[in-house]
Amino acid sequence: MNALRHIPNIVALLAATAGPALATPGSSTTHMGIGAWLFIGFCSLIFVAQLVPALLLLFGMARGLLGGREKYSKLLTTDLS
Repeated sequence: MNALRHIPNIVALLAATAGPALATPGSSTTHMGIGAWLFIGFCSLIFVAQLVPALLLLFGMARGLLGGREKYSKLLTTDLS
């Protein structure tokens, strides 16, 4: 009778230790072809192409907020005649 009481504990222990083994991939090599690498490169190119104008806009806005008021106030107060 005592042996039957330990069976659920043994099954739970085996199930807990088998979980990580089921989560690992069968092989450690990736099977990505040239098409997948070209697609990833193309997506990266689009990302960088959109990142450059966004950074230029961000730095322009920061420059305008921090030090652009004096320059524009001089332009507005000068006499053009």
